[in-house]
Amino acid sequence: MPYIRRNPTGAIDSLHRLPVADADEFLPDQHAEVQAFVGRSGDDEGYSKLDADFVRVLEDVIDTLIVKNILNITDLPPEAQAKLFARKGFRERQSQSSLHLFSPSGTNDVI
Repeated sequence: MPYIRRNPTGAIDSLHRLPVADADEFLPDQHAEVQAFVGRSGDDEGYSKLDADFVRVLEDVIDTLIVKNILNITDLPPEAQAKLFARKGFRERQSQSSLHLFSPSGTNDVI
């Protein structure tokens, strides 16, 4: 799938599993025109970014609850603990390899 039928302007008019009259052009499922026709556009990548940002917020909320002794890490299922520790370790490794322009230098110098 899908075989496509185009309208007079060249836009996709319909999708078909098998070739039919006026719909014998084949495009792969992941083709941009097919994805746009079924309502999936490049904006899906935006949702992925929003989801990743939201996961970071949840991670920060969990950290805050633990610091305030409202939640113990051991209250969470082992799978959740493992995922949190893995993400925290990854974030720390990423942070160590990044450039820290605004980190304290130990002096009162203004850069």
